[in-house]
Amino acid sequence: MRLAAAAAVVVVASLAACTSSTPAHPTSPHGGGGAPQPTGDVQRGYATFYNESQMTASGERFDKHAMTAAHLTLPFGTLVRVTNQNNGRSVQVRINDRGPYGGHGRIIDLSEAAAKQLQMIDAGVVPVLLEVIARPHR
Repeated sequence: MRLAAAAAVVVVASLAACTSSTPAHPTSPHGGGGAPQPTGDVQRGYATFYNESQMTASGERFDKHAMTAAHLTLPFGTLVRVTNQNNGRSVQVRINDRGPYGGHGRIIDLSEAAAKQLQMIDAGVVPVLLEVIARPHR
């Protein structure tokens, strides 16, 4: 019986150590609490960029100068931080389109403006870390 009680204490202590102190609703990027913090959603893969399109899947007119991106599944309006793993540069973009299509580990298509900030124009495709910062309010 003592062994079972000791095992239960270890399990409870282990579970307590696994909980996160990250708030359910991260700090807004529009002021009030400093830099937005990741929500815990992280993806690794490759980024590409695009600079020619008429309309996005969200219905917005495509703007290569805007800090926007395409992702296959994240809701429109989601804010993500994308870090170029080759040089450590990061950029925050808003998901407003669907893509990339074609596989090969590609997880996000960036606007030309975002790609320039990540210094990936010459490379075309770079390994990235994608962190969800904020999801749209429902």
